[in-house]
Amino acid sequence: MTLQLASVVIMTALVVNVSGILFIVETLLRRDEGAGRVWAVGFLAAMLTTLAYMVWSQSPDAWWAVAVGNAAFVAGTGCMWLGCRRFNGRRMAWTSWLVGGAVVLAAIAVAVEGPEGGDWAGAIWMFVALLVFAGAGAVECVRGALRESRTAWVLAAVLGFQSLYYVSRTTAFIIAGPESALFENAFGTIPTSFLTIVLTIVAVVVTSVLRATRAPMRGYMRLAGIGTAQGGILSRDMFDFALSGLCERASWRGELVAVIAVRIDDLDQISTAFGSEVARAVTETWRTGVRRHAPSNALVGEDGTSGIVVGALVDSANEARRQAGAIYRGLFDDLGKVGGGVIPVVGVGVGLSDDAGPDAASLQRVAREAAMRAAASVESSVLVGEAD
Repeated sequence: MTLQLASVVIMTALVVNVSGILFIVETLLRRDEGAGRVWAVGFLAAMLTTLAYMVWSQSPDAWWAVAVGNAAFVAGTGCMWLGCRRFNGRRMAWTSWLVGGAVVLAAIAVAVEGPEGGDWAGAIWMFVALLVFAGAGAVECVRGALRESRTAWVLAAVLGFQSLYYVSRTTAFIIAGPESALFENAFGTIPTSFLTIVLTIVAVVVTSVLRATRAPMRGYMRLAGIGTAQGGILSRDMFDFALSGLCERASWRGELVAVIAVRIDDLDQISTAFGSEVARAVTETWRTGVRRHAPSNALVGEDGTSGIVVGALVDSANEARRQAGAIYRGLFDDLGKVGGGVIPVVGVGVGLSDDAGPDAASLQRVAREAAMRAAASVESSVLVGEAD
């Protein structure tokens, strides 16, 4: 069976656009948090890629479509990596600039060659960016919060395979050339289109599942809106702002800042087994309990839908560990009085500024990862995290 290039491009565009539209619509309906929004931008870029390549396949003189397609392709893969970093609560500033720079360079590489560049104008720049971002995304999937999810391992395999494919494709392009039988049969547009279809389907399923794991409690609680406090617990943006100010002032005086992350993991299972009323009671007790048992002068804020963070000045690491233990013990007693004795898995993690530095995002990340390890540990429910 002989496949025409135009038919394969249209088929690829159909699959990618349908998958992307479904993910984006679900993102809007969920009013999703950070990682889902970044992944949605990635799927939007993938949709733009297929549309640009469709224009190119129908009008070979439209060299600008290759520039748009290459840049969007790099943006799509880069956003997959950025979404994984956002899921893990890592810094986004320099990585966002890196992806943005790569997108611009991919477009410029085609523009420099102009109409004479042909079908493969700027291909090397695009290939290298794709293999780097896909590889970085695969590594990010086995770190932090994503490491705790088996589903993330599938995404790691997808991105890792994409990276290895583009390593091989780049090698074949440089050594054999784009007109060679080896490149056409193994790494040409048609085989790459089929690979794109498979990877897109797997990626949209996996990212949807990962996003759902971040929102198991939306049916049991209402998070504080932007710039507001709900039940005395600050919204995430307010907490970030307040903690940044606290860290800055503490660094001037050489004082120690501690962030205590309290994570609750199995509300979805509790709702399934005991009903939504029990899950709601557990959620309310968890939220009020953390605030009640936290130091009176501490900042208390939301950390997504499965965590609460506490920020405070402490005299030493031992005091921070003592305060974390007091929160855990008080919370354990409170939870034992509701829900017919149904007690969820609770993990408490501590991040200290003398280790993670006076940076609010780093402190929260260290505390969050320690809390996830504590929730999975049978030896201790309170752990002090260490910076990478």
